Amino acid sequence: MKYYDPQTLSFLLSEVHHLDELLQADRFAAYDKASIDLLLDAVKDFSDTALFPYIQEMDEKPCVFKDGKVTVHEQFGPILKKAGEMGLVSAAMNEEDNGLQMPMLVVNALYFIMEAANNHVTGYLGLTAGAANVILTFGSEKLKQKYVPKMLTMEWGGTMCLTEPQAGSSLSDITSSAKPLDDGSYSIKGQKIFISASDHQFSDNFIHLVLARIDGAPAGTKGISLFVVPQYHVNDDGSTDDYNHVDVVGEFVKLGQRGYCTNHLAFGDSGESVGYLIGEANQGLSYMFQLMNEARVATGRMGTGIASAAYYASLQYAKERPQGRKLQSTGKKDPSVEQTLIINHPDVKRMLLHQKAIVEGCLSLILQCSYYLDQHVISEGEEKKKYHLLTEILNPVAKTYPSEAGKDAVDIGLQVLGGYGYMMDFISQQYLRDIRIISIYEGTTGIQSLDLMGRKVTMHDGAALKLLANEIEETIKLAISKEELKSYATTLGANAQLIQTTLGHLVPFAMKGNHERYLADATIFMDLFSTVVIGWQWLKMGLAALKQNDANFKASKLHTLDYFYKYEMSRCKGLHKTICDDSEVTIKMNEEMF
Repeated sequence: MKYYDPQTLSFLLSEVHHLDELLQADRFAAYDKASIDLLLDAVKDFSDTALFPYIQEMDEKPCVFKDGKVTVHEQFGPILKKAGEMGLVSAAMNEEDNGLQMPMLVVNALYFIMEAANNHVTGYLGLTAGAANVILTFGSEKLKQKYVPKMLTMEWGGTMCLTEPQAGSSLSDITSSAKPLDDGSYSIKGQKIFISASDHQFSDNFIHLVLARIDGAPAGTKGISLFVVPQYHVNDDGSTDDYNHVDVVGEFVKLGQRGYCTNHLAFGDSGESVGYLIGEANQGLSYMFQLMNEARVATGRMGTGIASAAYYASLQYAKERPQGRKLQSTGKKDPSVEQTLIINHPDVKRMLLHQKAIVEGCLSLILQCSYYLDQHVISEGEEKKKYHLLTEILNPVAKTYPSEAGKDAVDIGLQVLGGYGYMMDFISQQYLRDIRIISIYEGTTGIQSLDLMGRKVTMHDGAALKLLANEIEETIKLAISKEELKSYATTLGANAQLIQTTLGHLVPFAMKGNHERYLADATIFMDLFSTVVIGWQWLKMGLAALKQNDANFKASKLHTLDYFYKYEMSRCKGLHKTICDDSEVTIKMNEEMF
């Protein structure tokens, strides 16, 4: 069964996001278009044979916790081994760190393929890669040499340990402690919850990155440090030694992604857990944000992958299921005519177009962020600052839109199947359960929306917003000269202006100190902002589509562009009106009224 479209992915990489130009940079000199195509094919083959055939079985036979250990599906053994051999963990890392130094544009394309095939898998790889990268970026040479090599081969797993039972997403309230020991290490004590991929039978050790407070550290986020806490101590030669008393307390039983283990960990309960400081004391949150920002884009990418698989499941069903008859010119149906396939009904086409528009728009957004990340790495001076700011402002959007719009797309995809979509016999219900967590991972939609409005839009006097507006305006200028795209370009410009008008209405509240009013509808603003950003991506795709020789492919892209502007971009005026309404109902509604 198809779960993504290789032709669309290739189109986005080469025609929309200019992979060929990126490969001209010295950093990526080891790659060319042919080698990238081989990588894409290799990961597709891996996904076709080792990932996709097991996604339903991993849901039906979920992770099990027993006697302090987590057991995952047996297929993870060959998957993790093969992923290590293929270099999928070290793909983006520097060559001097034994990485493949691959463009993030390509890395995220490869991971998207795997996530569309089986979204239960890539968290094990991505978290290990992210944890290893934090150690490489901020850790000492000793920490790098001791822990990273076996993480890159997936012999050892890596995690990020932030959330605590009493604190949730409020990291300023974490209480895990770090007591200095005589040898420069620390005794770590505390509880961490919702820790993904933190124990299973296919890794010899788990390298936990743990946020904790050194005794006497300042309150709030300014007093948080970051530590490497291995499950088992590691000798200088890289071999594992005694148990470090990182106890798995339990496995959370989840609605979806049941093949992706999520654990409750206790540090220092059964004995001393020793940790090693990364970088400077009290700077831990800034270090961890490197991993969190990577994880936010990765989470959006995962939502895109799930939505893609759900779309192709719906499409296949619609092409095979006969039901009903098309209306005749009389406005009636002829019962003597054979039933038609449901894909011929306009409302089913609408639902499929909705899925397609969301999936491809989200994928283009993820690749846009990846392109900016690559440009930031290879640029210098003002250009480097520019791409950093563009990455910053799009980061919460890349996490939020694919998770929220992707969830809606999967839900609509289930509707295409009618009653069968609700049944366990078909995979659509699993995709709906799997994608539900995506808007919660790595900061909920509300948190991402507050980040966008409260930090990213206003940072450096709105510099990031201005840069993004310039990028959108460049696309509008190119498109407005094309007769086929002129109306869309005009619409995008008008809706982009709505963002400025909305901020013009809200910013005075913040300037007067009424920050609650400024941020009260941050989630609605995220919807408006994201819709304009995806409209921009679709206009970019429209420009690239005009150059395509494949008539069906070209028509497919232009029709989906038309759908997005008719059904999605048209919501922007209503969102703007809601945000700027004088009512303060959510602020004035007090606890007793509920």
